[in-house]
Amino acid sequence: MDKTGITIGIEVHIQLQSRTKMFCRCPNNYGDEPNTNTCPTCMGLPGALPTVNENATRMGIMLASALSCKINQNVPYHRKNYFYPDLTKGYQITQFYTPLGEDGSLQIFVNKKPKEIQIERIHLEEDSGKMFHDGDITTSTSSLVDYNRCGAPLAEIVTKPCMKSAEEAWGYLVSLRNLVRFLGVSNGNMDEGAFRCDLNISIDNPDGTLGTKTEIKNLNSFRLARRAIEAEVERQKKIIADGKKITTVTLHFNESTGETTPMRSKEELNDYRYFPEPDLPPLIITDNELNDIKKTIPETPNSMLDRYMNEFKLSQYDALVLTADKGVAKFFEDTLKFSEHPKKICNWLTVEIAGRFTKAGTTLAESKLT
Repeated sequence: MDKTGITIGIEVHIQLQSRTKMFCRCPNNYGDEPNTNTCPTCMGLPGALPTVNENATRMGIMLASALSCKINQNVPYHRKNYFYPDLTKGYQITQFYTPLGEDGSLQIFVNKKPKEIQIERIHLEEDSGKMFHDGDITTSTSSLVDYNRCGAPLAEIVTKPCMKSAEEAWGYLVSLRNLVRFLGVSNGNMDEGAFRCDLNISIDNPDGTLGTKTEIKNLNSFRLARRAIEAEVERQKKIIADGKKITTVTLHFNESTGETTPMRSKEELNDYRYFPEPDLPPLIITDNELNDIKKTIPETPNSMLDRYMNEFKLSQYDALVLTADKGVAKFFEDTLKFSEHPKKICNWLTVEIAGRFTKAGTTLAESKLT
C-alpha cells in the first residue's frame, strides 16, 4: 500500500473584486452588516431579472487568459438547480456546457522543479450565502445564514486530475492565489471566503488507472488542504486494506479531529438538472473586446520570475521568493531605481528585512518602510 499512487484534482472558487454582484447592483462588500446587501434579484424573488456584471466578466477573461486558456467567445448561461439554506433561489446561474475558458495551464514549482498543472476549465457564476454553524458542521445543532454573499461574482477554476501529492496541491493553490493577486482580480483572502477549494482525491488502481474519487468541500486554508489530503488518503488506504470498496461521497474535514467524515452521497451532473438560463442571452465576446482585455493584463508572477532570472541574473530561489508576493516584488523594483545591485537588494529584502519582520510579527505591507 505504501507504493500506491494518489491522484488529486482541485476546484477553486475565487470571489472577484467587482464593486457590485454578478447579476444585480447590490454592493459586493465583505464584512457588512448581515443581510443588508440584498435585493429581489439576488434573493430570487418572483419577477426579478438578472443583468450581467461587465467588470466581473472582464476580470474572468483576464484570469482565463493569464492561465493560457482558450477563450470561448459565445458562452451561454445555465441554471444549476439545487436547494440549500444558503441559496434562496433554489438555483445558481453559471456557465456549464461552454465555459469561459478551457484547456489552460499554470506552471508551479515543487522542490525547485517546475510542473505544469493542467486547467480543464474556468467559468463564471454567482456565489451562495454564508452559513454560520454552532460548532462543527457535522455536530452543529443550529445555524445562521448571511445572504449578503448571495450573487457575489465567482470564477471557478477546475484542474484535470494531474497532481500526485499534497505538496503539488499546496504549490498549485499558493501559485494560483499569487496569480489572482498580481492580476488584481481578487484579494485571495481565504479567511474571508474569497479563495476556497474543493479537493477530489483518489487512490490509483493497481493497473495505474484512476480510482474512485471522493470530494472534500470548502477548505479555506492551505494548511487545512494539506491535512485534509493526508487524512483522506489514509482513510481510503484503510478501506482498501480491509477489502472494501471506495464509494463516491462528499466529505467534510474536521479540523479538531483531523479526520474526513461523509456528509452526503456525491451529486451527479443529472442531479442538478442543468438547463439554459431563460432570462439571459449568451455572453458574446468580440475579437476587439478580447484583444483590448488582453492588453490590460499585468505581468504575471511566472513571467516576472523569468525576467528576474534573465535580466537581473538572480537564482531561481531568489526570484521565487521575490515574486511570491506582489508587494515585495514592487518594493524590489522600486528600490532598483536607487541602485545597480539587484542581488544586494534581494538579499537585503529576503534576509535582513524579512528576518526582522518575522521576529516582529509583521509584514512589509503592514510596515511604513519605503
